[in-house]
Order: sequence, then C-alpha cells, then structure tokens
Amino acid sequence: MFTKLQLEKYANVMVWALKAARRNGKFKKYDSVLLRTDIAALPLAEQIYQKLLEERLHPILRIQSPEEFSKKFFELADNKQLAFLAPGEKEFQGGINGLIALHAPQDLTYLKQIDPVRIGKSAVARKPVREILDIREQKGLFSWTLCNYPTEELAKRAGLSPKEYAHQIARACFLNEKNPVKKWQEVTQQINEIGAWLSSLPIETLHIESAHMDFTVLLGEKRKFIAGGGCNVPSFEIFTSPDWRGTKGVYFADLSSYRSGNYVKGVRLEFKNGRAIKADAQQGAEFVRKMLAMDRGAAQIGEFSLTDRRFSKINKFMADILFDENFGGKYGNCHVAVGASYADTYNGPQTELTKDAKKSLGFNESSLHWDLINTENKRVRAKLKNGTEVTVYEKGEFAY
Repeated sequence: MFTKLQLEKYANVMVWALKAARRNGKFKKYDSVLLRTDIAALPLAEQIYQKLLEERLHPILRIQSPEEFSKKFFELADNKQLAFLAPGEKEFQGGINGLIALHAPQDLTYLKQIDPVRIGKSAVARKPVREILDIREQKGLFSWTLCNYPTEELAKRAGLSPKEYAHQIARACFLNEKNPVKKWQEVTQQINEIGAWLSSLPIETLHIESAHMDFTVLLGEKRKFIAGGGCNVPSFEIFTSPDWRGTKGVYFADLSSYRSGNYVKGVRLEFKNGRAIKADAQQGAEFVRKMLAMDRGAAQIGEFSLTDRRFSKINKFMADILFDENFGGKYGNCHVAVGASYADTYNGPQTELTKDAKKSLGFNESSLHWDLINTENKRVRAKLKNGTEVTVYEKGEFAY
C-alpha cells in the first residue's frame, strides 16, 4: 500500500520519533530496541530493522500473535494462564532501551464475544511489566513510539478504501514531504511552544463545554503539558495528567472506537468527586462499564488532551485510536483517557515522583488506559489560581 520510498521515509520518521521521545538522556551505541510488529506490517518492520542496524543499535524483533491465537487464549485460558508471565519477561523488559510498535490488525472485532473481565485479568497481570518500563522511562533509560500500518480491515472499519486509508496515513505522517523528519521537527517545535505557554499559566481548573459536554478537570500541583515529542506517530496532541480527584461533570465521546474487539459509540460518562459514577453509550454500554470496573483507577481519568486543527491533517475516522486521538477536522479534538496517568507530566525531577508522591498528587494508577475522543465544536476555559478565567481553546484552535 506504500511505495518503497514511502516505506523508507516512514522508517526514518519512526527512528527519529524513538529518539525524540527520550525526554531525558540519549541512546548509546549498541543499546537494544524492541521492534514489535503485526505480521501485515513486516514491509515497514524490515525498513526499520535496517535503520536500527545502521544506527548501531541492537534491534530485537517480536512478531505479535495473530488475532486467532489471541482469541483462543482468551477463550480457553484459566485464571492461572490469564495471569501468566513468560519466564524472563520482567528481566527482558528491564533491559531494553527502546520500543517501536507497529499496529496492523487483520480483525478488529475478534474478541467481541470474550468477557471483558477475562481481558482485564490479563491486563492487570501485565501491570508490573509496564511499571518496569515506566520507571526506566522516568530515569531516561527507555523510550517508545508506535504507528499504524494500513490494512484492509482498518480501511473497511473506517469506511474507506485501502488506497484512501493509506493516503490518510501518508498525509498525517508527512510521508509525501521531501524530508518528513524535518517537517516533523518543525511541527513539533510549534506545538512545543503552545505546550510551554499552557504550562506557564497558573491553571487551577479547565472547563470544557460543547453541545453534549459540560466537564471540569482539576490540573493539580506540579503539572506540565507535553506536546508531541515522538511518542506516537502521528502526534499533534498537547496533554497532561490532571489530579483525578477534581474531575466533575459530563464527558461525551462522539467519535467511535474499537477496544479489545468491541465497537463503542457515543460514550457518555458522568463524574462526581473524581470518579465516573454513571457510564452509558449509544452502542457498547455494557462493555464500557466492565472496562471501568477493571480496577479501582479505571473509573478515574489519567489524561486530558487537546489537538489543534491547524497542525493535524487527519479529517477521517480511522478506526484506530492512535490516529483518532489526533483528529484535526473542522474543530480539532479533545480526549480524556480513563485509567493510567503519565508520570512525565510531573513538573519536576522524575526521581522525586515516587509511588507515594504520585498518590498524594493525584496521578491516577490503573491497568487501563483508554482514550475517548470528542470532535465537537468546544470552548475550553482555564480558571487561574487568582480567580480569573481565560479561554485557551476555541473552534479547534489554541488561543495562543
């Protein structure tokens, strides 16, 4: 679906993104990088593998289990098997320096008949592995990035032809530019300036209003906004991890999503005292409620994000959260993630952010991280600590 030149450009972007995502420290010669890929994305994986070797890094290739294998696992595994971690997995994850993940699904609904509770048990069991990588990332020893590779399944679920779907990816990732990496560097610099402006404001709360939403988040102490930066390709969003305890009001996700083989549309969450006390959806409501019951933190938010329509070229539903959370369109988008927070939004040395510190500051903990996206015309007003209010986002653009 991509030309050889586009594949080479995509590989260059992904290696740049992996380096850019390292917020502290740099890669050293012969550091190890896990290259995790779905089978359909092997043409891109081959190009990235070559680039990593040329960078004198150690690429470690892992091919993801086909959907049919995963389906059998969740159908047949008992509780011990659901919670099983392969011998040496923690040690392996504790030794890698980077991760590039390539997402190219052949079936988006293969788990639709599986009880979400079973999926949740497996996710909870893998939480210690993710915590290892979180700690390494905080120390500047690890970074990650991921991207999407076009498949007929993705195109079909998005209501596009395979050619149209690949074209959307090429536009969004600047693969038609002469030098996509240079373009990404320019865009990232512009987005970083807006992120720095937001971080400089003494924000107490953010109030979001749209046709179906009246929602408030408490920013919390020692927070900063992060812009782009390599994690995820494409990435135009500017995000933070608020103090979950101050979340209140109604959040509405008008953009559909696929999660663990389930299709969800029109999610409406009502928050009180930081927790989602009511959850409904036009489609997939029961699945939503089971996801929010995965663990204590699953019904609390870990991220709030805004995307400016001037940067993102994505104007179609892509049936893939990576692209959909960066939707540009007419009014940009905001999204919240229920579940885990991002430690790197802490505005201080990462070594200070111990488990106790995270808890006291209201950084959410969960095995879930699920982005729910709103593309409606909206206004976002920041209430500052001196009591004044300023509009920071309106009609899809930051007021910067």
